[in-house]
Amino acid sequence: MSTQIPPQDEIAALIIRHAPRTGDYATAIGNLTFHRQSSVTESLFHAARPSVALIAQGAKDVTLGSETFHYSRMQYLLTSVDLPVQVRVVEASVDKPHLCVVLGIDIADVAALLDSESASGGGTAQQKILPATRGISVSDVSPELLDAMLRLVRLLDKPQEIAALAPLIRRELTYRLLNGPVDARLRHMALASSQSHQVGQAIDWIKHHYAQPLRIEHLAGMANMSMSSLHHHFKAITAMTPMQYQKLLRLQEARRLMLVEQIDAGTAGYRVGYASESQFSREYSRQFGRAPMRDVGQVRAQLSGASASAGKAYSVLP
Repeated sequence: MSTQIPPQDEIAALIIRHAPRTGDYATAIGNLTFHRQSSVTESLFHAARPSVALIAQGAKDVTLGSETFHYSRMQYLLTSVDLPVQVRVVEASVDKPHLCVVLGIDIADVAALLDSESASGGGTAQQKILPATRGISVSDVSPELLDAMLRLVRLLDKPQEIAALAPLIRRELTYRLLNGPVDARLRHMALASSQSHQVGQAIDWIKHHYAQPLRIEHLAGMANMSMSSLHHHFKAITAMTPMQYQKLLRLQEARRLMLVEQIDAGTAGYRVGYASESQFSREYSRQFGRAPMRDVGQVRAQLSGASASAGKAYSVLP
């Protein structure tokens, strides 16, 4: 009599097959990626996008500001807004590598599903709204969410079915998230009238214009908020002020430029918006603990020359 493989073990086996070595792997399904790591890692800076990241094996810490979110096998991390974070794999080995599947979330898809829910009389989106809160959270994977994710991953073995079935399963996954413990975060981000959505607009502007001078009054006006309201809700969601958010994006991108494009510190600082090389060096050292070129040399050594992976890890551009 054959024994049915538990769904979490099947997902792990599929990740191992499609991600045969340590690294990040794009798949034939849009916005679906696999991540495999065979050892614990140092903290790497990463530009987190709206996504659901499910761990099939191992464990990881994600740090936003001064808060660390730990998640492990059969838990998932939901990120509902673009956030600069630090990521560290804390449980992995050659025999039992860290395995993670990440699916990007389009907030427009969430809004469309909410519109459909309201039109069908399934309830109003306002019923489950929370005050603006962190744009990142950890939850246990429900059997329904796990089943949908497994069916999505299985499509990689049937590429002829991806175009027809992947959009349907993605919609189901969004539905499962909207009816799980993270529902309020997603609903809040999708509603145009919510503070989270307005802060999201401000974040999007900073992300695309981080090298430009930041005027809080302009940012608040664009988000249709008062300056005090923007400051309060921005910090509630991102754990930092708009100025701190911009600074971190600048420093992360400068680090990537030096690491991947191998340009000097002065040029990197100028490219991300610093007029003063000494100010750039001071703020860089304060953030990363070492002077720019010394830090980049040590990071290169840690990554053992894996510049392609490093570029992904440090990219802050859309």
